[in-house]
Parts: sequence; C-alpha cells; structure tokens
Amino acid sequence: MINRLEAVEGLGFFLYRSAAQPWLDGSDMQDILEAARRRNQALGLTGCLHHEDGMFFQWLEGPAPALVQVGNLILRDRRHQEITFLDQGALEHRLFQDWRMRFSDRRGASLMDWFAGSDNSTVDRGDYAGGVVSFMMSLSA
Repeated sequence: MINRLEAVEGLGFFLYRSAAQPWLDGSDMQDILEAARRRNQALGLTGCLHHEDGMFFQWLEGPAPALVQVGNLILRDRRHQEITFLDQGALEHRLFQDWRMRFSDRRGASLMDWFAGSDNSTVDRGDYAGGVVSFMMSLSA
C-alpha cells in the first residue's frame, strides 16, 4: 500500500519487492522495461529495477502524485505477486536522476551475493530497504 506518499509534497520515492509470475520470460521483461521507460519519461519518474531469482526489486522517485499513480498500477499488474512496499516517503534529491528506468539482473550483479558479502545481516525492514537501495546505487552505469 502506498499510503505515506499521499501526504508528500514535491519529490518522493518508494521501494518494493515482488515475486514475478513464473511464466515471465525475456520478451516480457523487455516489454516491462520499454513501457516503464515511456511512462516514467511522461511522468517525470526515475529509478532502478532489479530482477533476480524470480524476484523484482524496484526503486522509483519523482513527483509524489505520479508515484501514487504508478504504485497503484503495480499493485494491479498481474505479472507481480506478493508485492511488499519496503519503504516510501519524501526525498530531498534523486538518487537515479539519469535513469528513466535502470535495469539490472543476476548476470550484471547479484543482490543476494551482495547481501551475503555485506554487513547487512539484519532483519530490520529499514536496514533491508537501505541495503537494496545501496546495491542499486553501486551498479555500474
């Protein structure tokens, strides 16, 4: 649920995790990216999508009303299941200002390996969300 964004004026963000439907394939991923990049361009959103081992992790940032709109689209998207919003709120500046939708997957870098090799062994939701964002920011351009 994207409830805290409705009170945000200006720039906001959300980070979610979801399980991808098992029938998704490479062409589906390409369709997702192309549609997201077009939509994000039109709405002034930037961010990063990571797909690994059947899981999506996505950070989106931009005008709060646009984030609420896209968050609601994601909640209704049949390609996702078990959607969990890990963090959301106001943002002082963009973390992915040059990316309408950066994409990564296990071939480029593994989030699970990154977590295994880091000090992020906590189960605190805020630390977990921070770890996911730190991983996304560490990806090479």
